[in-house]
Amino acid sequence: MNQSATVAACQLLDVQDDIEQSLNKMIDYADRASEQGAQLVCFPESYLQGYVAEEQQAQQRAVDVSSDSFADILKRLAKVQPILVIGMIEKEGDKLYISAIVVKQGELLGCYRKTKLAPGESIFELGEKVPIFEVEGLRFGINICYDTNFSECAAAIANQNAHLMVCPCYNMLSYNNAENWKFKHNTIRAERTIETGLWLISADVTGERDGQISYGPTALIDPHGSVVTQVPLLEEGMIVQEITF
Repeated sequence: MNQSATVAACQLLDVQDDIEQSLNKMIDYADRASEQGAQLVCFPESYLQGYVAEEQQAQQRAVDVSSDSFADILKRLAKVQPILVIGMIEKEGDKLYISAIVVKQGELLGCYRKTKLAPGESIFELGEKVPIFEVEGLRFGINICYDTNFSECAAAIANQNAHLMVCPCYNMLSYNNAENWKFKHNTIRAERTIETGLWLISADVTGERDGQISYGPTALIDPHGSVVTQVPLLEEGMIVQEITF
């Protein structure tokens, strides 16, 4: 007998180095998603502090999940009903990670660290574990942005009897590069769903900053590689969709 769950993902204007603003935005969208029945909401890569790959900036912004400052962040999320997947810059000792935390009503359920680093991300360490989480019977794992280029990253989720891959992304690129990749992101992600039989939901930033642009996309792709729903490119917004598994 098929089960169902409602999932959401947000395409948001880039926020840099302003955790308070990021939290307010995430809480607002998560509450709206909850009103539409969403049990899971995904936000973009490193959205908590803003994506950077320059070491001094990343060190200044990075948060240790065992710190008091992170405990304060969790307190802010305590009244949010859906499970949240939030991209962040994480530190452990002197090591930096591009991570995605999974939070339920202010409780940290776990953390995924990006296992494939893009060119230019050499200041970060590679993650090694692929945890699986569950909401209303829906088992999901996480790939972060560049991970989705690699079949083995998706397979590591599918091989644990998961139903859904959740993908926080950050595709703020030079204008020429962004134009070149405009429609390739979903094509690559669709390849992963066809290979594995997983659903895939992605969240990305949008807008322009410092001579760069991000179109998105934020989309839900079914196990056959078809885009079910998508936030229009270059628009801030959210998708909320029931899926069966």
